[in-house]
Order: sequence, then structure tokens, then C-alpha cells
Amino acid sequence: MKFILIFFVFVVLLFGQTPNSFSEELALFTNSNVYSPDHNLQVYGTGLSEENLIIRLFSPDGSIAKFDQLTTNSDGTFNYNLITWPNPSTNFPYGTYTVEIISTAQNGISQKIDVKFSSTTELIDVPVERHVNTLVFAPETAAINQSFRVFVQTTSDGLLIGNDSTELLGSTHVHLPSGISFPLSSSFKTLHQGLFFVDYTPREEGTHVFHVVAFSQGTTSHGSSATTVLSQDLGGISDQIIKLNSILDETSSELDVLKSEIAGFDSTLEQASNKIDESTDTISTSVLNISEASLQLNALFFPIIASIGIIVALQITIIARRR
Repeated sequence: MKFILIFFVFVVLLFGQTPNSFSEELALFTNSNVYSPDHNLQVYGTGLSEENLIIRLFSPDGSIAKFDQLTTNSDGTFNYNLITWPNPSTNFPYGTYTVEIISTAQNGISQKIDVKFSSTTELIDVPVERHVNTLVFAPETAAINQSFRVFVQTTSDGLLIGNDSTELLGSTHVHLPSGISFPLSSSFKTLHQGLFFVDYTPREEGTHVFHVVAFSQGTTSHGSSATTVLSQDLGGISDQIIKLNSILDETSSELDVLKSEIAGFDSTLEQASNKIDESTDTISTSVLNISEASLQLNALFFPIIASIGIIVALQITIIARRR
């Protein structure tokens, strides 16, 4: 009896799990990993018998480049020429593409393969890995309690990717000077595909590090930027410096005018000094002339006095004889 019960449980488990194992039969392959223009992208694999499958080709920026439907054969196999690669253009640039096949009868399960569209496939080993690049743009300095804007750019193979910032930047955060981190994923807004921004208001002085984590199609990329938050906005200080420079320029202009006036005053003093020197020379010449005239007068005056003295002496002598 115990053996029969165990056998019954085994049969139930076996048949209970068998439908699920058959319901998830889906495989996808491609005829190459790297393609160049004019090459065919052939996809093949297996699914359920005569199952409708949806097949999509995603470009490097995540947009759908090709969309088709196909039906598997009676044995579940399929082989389908998805695309003949055209010459590169804005619609089909070089880069990493993703082929996805979706089952319509197996609860929507899917399989994906990354392939590379390159200029050539000869004699080189072209990596098929998808590369996501993340750039963060934040100001070098900011003021506490004053909002500023941080921009994020995400690209893959040179193309902007991502429209939903919550999904793409779900782990993005900022490291505060106090040592704690603050999530920013729900604060981003989309400016353009692959371009996002967040308005951030710092509440602490010090260095704020913005750590942006981008996740796209299984690939993670990191980017960071730092902003030093000060107690005063350097822009205000700069305005004050500009104003001070303006005042200094005005003061310098006034000093130049004063120097010009002083130079004119010096010229006037020099002219006056020259005139004084000329007057002094004239006076000296006059004094010299007076001295010469005085000498000449003395030369004439002394003989006259002597003559007068002689005359007086003669008169005195005459008078004395008369008495």
C-alpha cells in the first residue's frame, strides 16, 4: 500500500510538471555574430509545433529597427531571413543590435541575441558586447540652499539611448558630505532620448558626489561628477568683484585727471620760476649798473669837493690877510 501511494505521487508530479517543460521550449540562433553591409541576418531555432512567433530587431539606441511574425514548422523548427543589412545610415548605424524572439503560446517567453553591424567582418575579431557610456555634467561650485541642475547623457555605440529615466537610472544617487547617500532616480526628468536632468538643492556645505548608474539591456554603466557647495554663491562674489573693479577703474580715471592737473600745475610753477629767474637776472643787472654809476659819480664828486675845499681855503686866507 505504501509503495502504491509513493508511485501515485510520483506520477502526479511527473505529469504535473510535463506541460510546463513543454510550454517553455524556445531557442534562438543566428548565422553569424558580426555582419557588414549586404550580408543576410538569418535567424533559426525551435519552438512549439506551428507556433506563432514575434521577431524584433533592436537598433543600438533601443528603438525597433525591424518587426516581423513567423510560424514554426510542424516539428517546431524555424529558419527566417530577418534582414539584408543596408549601407550604414542614421536609421541603420554601425553598432550592436539585439535580435529578440517572443512566443505567443508560451506565456510570452522570449530569447535574445546580440549581433554586431560593422564595416567589415574579414580578418578581425569584432566584439559583440554592448557598451553603455554615461556622462554626468554638474557645476564645479554651488551655494547652499540654492538649486542647480545636473545633466546626464547615456549612449550606446555613439547613439543616445533610454526614454524612461526611472528604469534606466534606477540606482542613481548622490553622496552627501555627511557620509550618507540620497536616491535621485525618481527626481530625473527626460529632456530628450538619452538626455536627462535633475534640479538639486544642497542642504549641506562640502562636496556632493553624483553617482549615476545606467542599466540598459543587461549592461551597466557608471558615471560621476562632484560639486563643491559653499556658504555663498561664487556668482555673487564675482558680481561684487566686478563692481569693485568698476569702482577702481573710476578711481584710476580720477587719478589720471589729477595727475594731468598736477602736471599742468608743475608746468605753471616752472614757468613762474623761469620768470622769477629772469626778473632776478634783470634786477642783478640793474644793481650792477647802479654800482657802476655810483663809481662814476664818486669819480666826479671827489675832484669837485677838493676844488671846493681849495676855494674855501683861499677865501679864508684872503680874509685873514685883510684883518
